[in-house]
Amino acid sequence: MSKEFTCSIKSIRFDENYHPADSTRLTTNFANLARGEHRQENLSKTLRMINNRFNALAHWDNPTADRYSVEVDIISADMDIEGKGNTFPVIETLKTTIVDHKDNKRIDGMIGNSFSSYVRDYDFSVVLSEHSNKNLASPTPEHFGDLHGKLFQYLLNSEAYKANFNKKPVICISVSTSKTYHRTANQHPILGVEYIQDDYSLTDDYFHKMGLTVRYFMAANSAAPLAFYFAGDLLSDYTDLELISAISTMETFQKIYRPEIYNANSTAGQVYQPSLKYQDYSLTQIVYDREERSQMAVTQGKFTEEQFIKPYQAILEQWAASYDVKKQAVKKHAA
Repeated sequence: MSKEFTCSIKSIRFDENYHPADSTRLTTNFANLARGEHRQENLSKTLRMINNRFNALAHWDNPTADRYSVEVDIISADMDIEGKGNTFPVIETLKTTIVDHKDNKRIDGMIGNSFSSYVRDYDFSVVLSEHSNKNLASPTPEHFGDLHGKLFQYLLNSEAYKANFNKKPVICISVSTSKTYHRTANQHPILGVEYIQDDYSLTDDYFHKMGLTVRYFMAANSAAPLAFYFAGDLLSDYTDLELISAISTMETFQKIYRPEIYNANSTAGQVYQPSLKYQDYSLTQIVYDREERSQMAVTQGKFTEEQFIKPYQAILEQWAASYDVKKQAVKKHAA
């Protein structure tokens, strides 16, 4: 099947004046922060936390800890399945830009960071839920996440993505509360100490179908490791400042969203199991509605089913059955 989907990229600045676009998933961390009477205060404090953490990690030639500031753009990737101009927002991530006030220049930061997907909401809140309710022996349905993984890799191989970004994304999220992590002797000057686990989580497997490998690192003065999902080589494909931009941005969101883990008053030990029931932690004074976020995932999963999966089901199934990620990557590279 030679069917080509059309991808397009849109960008909106995440700053004190940010208002979520109509197509933005409301379960997204930054959209959640930008609503209600405290919206502007939330946004200002969040950006200040990102900048402070960035300067703490980029401490060389930075004696007053104010050399850098971080600009954050929300990147939305839309896909037109039929070629009729009807698009659906398939992926949303963040792009950071580092402003060096000492040398008066702008530097590319990380693309990726946060990861938001309507189709993932559908997979986890609709497909997986229905499968679990049937009490089947298998923990996941057959081919769970296959379509989402291929759509993601199709986007990365698209001309639209390559026209806007010269590196593959790095997605940075919380470690799993269902797994135990063990500290290793490996330590990176920026990412910090590496943790490993014996068994991958369902999220790890899901991201693997997107072509991404995972490693877990805890940066200096962090409370817990972060999970970094990447294609290629995390340690050599990205600059120190790119890695710092990812840590500072996503650790900030995790401190707000999961303070029990990332704003804990003690640091992860040699053997570490994250828990949202941990009581010894500090709050960030930023208003965040975590309960609403959980409830909205189901609503938006069903929205995806009605607006994307069902209308294009025949096309998507035929495309997914014939789409070869490796051949597509070679084809795009040769072009």
